[in-house]
Amino acid sequence: MSRLARFEAALAGLERRSQRRRLIPRAGLDFASNDYLGLAASPRLATAVAEAAARGVPVGAAGSRLLRGNHPEHEALEAEAARFFGAERALYFGAGYAANVALVAALPQRGDLVVHDALVHASIHEGLRSTKAEVAAAAHNDAQAFEDAIRAWRAQGGRGTPWIAAESLYSMDGDMAPVADLLAIAEAQDGFLLLDEAHATGVFDATGRGLGEAFEGREALISVHTCGKALGASGALVTGPAAIVDFLVNRAKPFIYATAPSPLMAAAVRESLRIVANEPERRSALKARIAVASERLGRLGVAPTGTQIQPVILGLNARAAQAARRLQAAGFDCRAIRPPTVPEGTARLRISLTLNVSQDEVAALIDAVAEVLTAAAA
Repeated sequence: MSRLARFEAALAGLERRSQRRRLIPRAGLDFASNDYLGLAASPRLATAVAEAAARGVPVGAAGSRLLRGNHPEHEALEAEAARFFGAERALYFGAGYAANVALVAALPQRGDLVVHDALVHASIHEGLRSTKAEVAAAAHNDAQAFEDAIRAWRAQGGRGTPWIAAESLYSMDGDMAPVADLLAIAEAQDGFLLLDEAHATGVFDATGRGLGEAFEGREALISVHTCGKALGASGALVTGPAAIVDFLVNRAKPFIYATAPSPLMAAAVRESLRIVANEPERRSALKARIAVASERLGRLGVAPTGTQIQPVILGLNARAAQAARRLQAAGFDCRAIRPPTVPEGTARLRISLTLNVSQDEVAALIDAVAEVLTAAAA
């Protein structure tokens, strides 16, 4: 038997279950990316990178931050980000995935408890596999379930620190976490809230600083602001107390042992933060697209989320995959999301709204979705 047989068999199994993933080229109108503010191809970002390169900023960091990879552009971004988000300190990671793994694996200690939302991102689950703390899951967006889990742990003798892990805006469901309630629980229990702002940064709240905007600077809040979505660049910024940031520099393996992010990318992220601060009209334009989609989805009997992420649950993997193919054939780049990314039986179309499409094109997509749903029901 070929040494590759088990991998080929596994792929065949994924194919039978309509779960096999493939890389496909970009084509059609963008209803799949996370480039919510349309910044990825922004001339301002391109100019910022070109100007940084012209003044001698290197493409590669050439080492980890603790060796020779630390560059003034990294430090300038972190200082500017801390001011922008209203936090004591910020730390720049190469990716949001790495940042979440680092937080969950490094910060909770033996004797602590991590209570995570049932639908948190795979990166948080990866960190949980490395933590020495106890772990418990709480029902999705149910603040009482988080409090109950902590109280039950205390009643059983838990004396450490409780940590709550949640996303502020869920990437596959498009719904918002009860951030204020979760933070209040963390503070009342002498714990911390680890808040993944990946899909809220740049888009929410009043000034694009995320759904935890009103609480940044509080001792119990540690946030991850991904730079590769609405900010149009790459990497992630962890914001929080100085002691937490310094601890991560000393104990977080994804930071210590990784080559530092490109200094040119740090320059790009600085410009992204300025665009978010100086061009609120981008958020207004995105809200207008959300309103169009919400109104038209409501007519179809699809509950609108009121955010830029709009799932259309189809249930069966094959049904979702076929619907996505039909939309793509009609010129709309809308993707099917299947297990294990989402729970079994909840395969869906994930409609991502960005400034890369017009309001009329959003309306046209929803009309096409209506046709696909009618065909699927026939």
